[in-house]
Amino acid sequence: MARVLIVGAGLTGSLCACLLRRELQSKVRVAVWDKARGAGGRMSTSRPPPEASSHSADLGAQYITATPAYAQSHHSFYTELLSAGVLQPLDCPIEGLRQRDGSTDYVTPRGTGSLVKHFLSQSGADVFLEHHVTALYRRGASWEVERKSGGSETFDAVVLTMPVPQILQLQGDLGNLLSVQQKQQLDAVRFSSRFALALFFPPGAVFSFSWAAKYVSDSSCIRYIAVDDRKRDTSACGPALVVHTSVPFGEEHLEQDKEDVQPIILQELHRLLPDLPQPVSIKCQKWRYSQVLTSVPDCPGHMTVLEQPPLVCGGDAFCHSNFDGCVESALSVLGALKASLANQPGS
Repeated sequence: MARVLIVGAGLTGSLCACLLRRELQSKVRVAVWDKARGAGGRMSTSRPPPEASSHSADLGAQYITATPAYAQSHHSFYTELLSAGVLQPLDCPIEGLRQRDGSTDYVTPRGTGSLVKHFLSQSGADVFLEHHVTALYRRGASWEVERKSGGSETFDAVVLTMPVPQILQLQGDLGNLLSVQQKQQLDAVRFSSRFALALFFPPGAVFSFSWAAKYVSDSSCIRYIAVDDRKRDTSACGPALVVHTSVPFGEEHLEQDKEDVQPIILQELHRLLPDLPQPVSIKCQKWRYSQVLTSVPDCPGHMTVLEQPPLVCGGDAFCHSNFDGCVESALSVLGALKASLANQPGS
């Protein structure tokens, strides 16, 4: 049984783990490591603090848009998620959203984090959070993977799904194994950056506006606002408001502490929504790697650094920065791993 490590518990990593289980079953044992305290990556749903009886808030991805082509090619994934109640059609208009012909928008009633949790639960993988990978060393036919907290473990194959700049920061043998072309392609990947706020309100809090979500066109600071319970059509407790800044604002303030940036965003929010009630709690998130602006050329879906022992990179930077891009990458990584594992000695 081959031991496979997937680094990154976001959408690509969780779906990779799920697909490996479904395709190879008892031939592999999968572990998923993530440096964060919770799974999800940019599919992140934030819970309110205990003192706030509020709705949860999606601080990352807000909704999923399926183009006609992907609705067809990824039909099995959409069907699975709809039937499991993880996805449902978006039934409220998002003001300022540019609709593409034939596309369908979906939301996650339990938050976008539930997508990742669904695939992880299906994967049977051993999931370890607060496991920050710092180095990879080739040890014959396997990989020794070191953690920031100390200690290391050995795996037969490794899949790296974290943002490309974090892949390039890894110590050990990775830098020497990348070809000149691969290094150039990874160096050229660019991400947008932004801040996100979640404002949690008490039960009974009333907003003076009727929309569920909107894109903001008259602010250099704020680009998007959503009432998460309205957007997801779930209102069992106090409302939660999500605010995303514009990319230029995110770039300008990227190296500042989020505690220093939060008041600037709140001041602009109160200018846009002057009647906003007082929240019980506020959470600020800095997305240094928000969405891919420049992906790896030709969108290959994955990059094989070494075939034996397998070392494969995946994620939205190898395709495009949305749900279907992550699905494409996970399928591409699966194909590469199946071929490499089938050729391993003793397999």
